[in-house]
Amino acid sequence: QVQLVESGGGLVQAGGSLRLSCAASGRTFSTYAIGWFRQAPEKEREFLARISWNGGSTTYADSVKGRFTISRDNAKKTVYLQMNSLKPEDTAVYYCAARYDGADWPYWGQGTQVTVSS
Repeated sequence: QVQLVESGGGLVQAGGSLRLSCAASGRTFSTYAIGWFRQAPEKEREFLARISWNGGSTTYADSVKGRFTISRDNAKKTVYLQMNSLKPEDTAVYYCAARYDGADWPYWGQGTQVTVSS
């Protein structure tokens, strides 16, 4: 099992950048794929990016491709989401999630708020 804690959210102006962190506990962190998601008020949760257990494979949603970069440091048990060229529509609560295999994401953090002002 793995526990996840997000940090790095905040208020930023449009065009700015933030780096979110997803810190994990648990000895088997390096065996989990990690994904980033977000949920804006009155909207469904949206997949943003995922990274494989060793960082060798990444996938991005079209909405963030070219602006967001996911990376991981297994020695630090942390996954990052570098967000550049932020837009007001990126305002949401951002979550990281972990999965060992399969399509579901059984482990979730508590989320961190990102607010982008125009």
